[in-house]
Amino acid sequence: MKNLNMPRAATCSGAEQAVAMAREQRNTAANGHAMIFLAFLAAAMLLGGCAPEALPDADANAFTLSDTMFARIGLDTVRMLPVENSVELNARIAPDEGRLARVYPIVGGQVADVRVELGDHVAKGQTLAVIRSSEVAKLERKLIEAQSDMEVADKNLATKQELFNSQLLSERKLVEARYDVEKARARLKDMQEVFSIYQFQAGSQYIVTAPISGYVIEKDVVRDETLPSDHHEAIFTIAELGSIWVLADVYESDIARVKEGMPAEVSTLSYPGKVFSGQVDKIMNMLDPRTRTMRIRITLPNPEVLLKPEMIAHVRLTYQDNDTLPAIPASAVISDNNREQVMVFKDRKNIDTRRISIAHSLGGTSWVAGGLKPGEVVISKEQLFIYDALNDR
Repeated sequence: MKNLNMPRAATCSGAEQAVAMAREQRNTAANGHAMIFLAFLAAAMLLGGCAPEALPDADANAFTLSDTMFARIGLDTVRMLPVENSVELNARIAPDEGRLARVYPIVGGQVADVRVELGDHVAKGQTLAVIRSSEVAKLERKLIEAQSDMEVADKNLATKQELFNSQLLSERKLVEARYDVEKARARLKDMQEVFSIYQFQAGSQYIVTAPISGYVIEKDVVRDETLPSDHHEAIFTIAELGSIWVLADVYESDIARVKEGMPAEVSTLSYPGKVFSGQVDKIMNMLDPRTRTMRIRITLPNPEVLLKPEMIAHVRLTYQDNDTLPAIPASAVISDNNREQVMVFKDRKNIDTRRISIAHSLGGTSWVAGGLKPGEVVISKEQLFIYDALNDR
């Protein structure tokens, strides 16, 4: 009974020994038929338990994508797409000229106060500076004279109206008096409008105000400075930066590729990894003789005022070539030992590592010169785990 618990190899060995012993007894004892029968019976019982060991299942170790991993991966179908190319340009950020105002002094004089600094945000009508000016004093006198002339003309008209009513004055004289009133009223109105428009105030002061809301991007005035009456340069420049221009320079070799309406991607040193999208909306069809470049303009919304005037920028313009090739997400490509590979997905048990050749890559797309066909499915997310699992087996 103890032999029933022996290992299979030991049991088979014992069976072989029993057969050999039976044969030996047959040769040495012709008359021991019972012993021979019993020996063969024991050998047969032992050999009956020596069936060949079962082979392992061939599919037991095959790779199968688990439900958890399947939920994490990304799948993309190979598509035929026109090959896109790009033009790389250097650029700078500039204020939108349509949303910019330059402030010039109307009169000369001494700057009594400057109330804003470079970079400040100002509201329309806000005081920027105060200038004391002798020219304002002269205008004040003219205003006072106009007011006096108006009063005199009104009194003269009233007197002549009474005389005319008493038939002591001719109608012609009354009309002349009315004409004098109209002239005096027009002169007074002109002076009042001058003071209203240019913010002239009592004390010979000229108030410089912001014509629009925006940011002070230029300032060329300081307190106690004396401005000449013929000063023709802006003392403030205010820009609304909710919309800005990107001015890029195109070299002669790339001019033929640049068209209005081309998609443009703008990036800056200040915001690594952040891309501002727009399109070419203006081509200045002339070359700068110094740099031999043509300037183009891209208008971008700038609601958070991330882009500042004079920032250095990089512009990428994309255009389509005449070629069409199979395209996949660039994230699907695995680079290993200077080889480009992808994981081709058929089902959870059929995932192949496929070597491919990349013809061109731009942005998040790679165009494939060989190794893939349209309609095939590749894994574009979390494929490295599967690649390691399959290639380490």
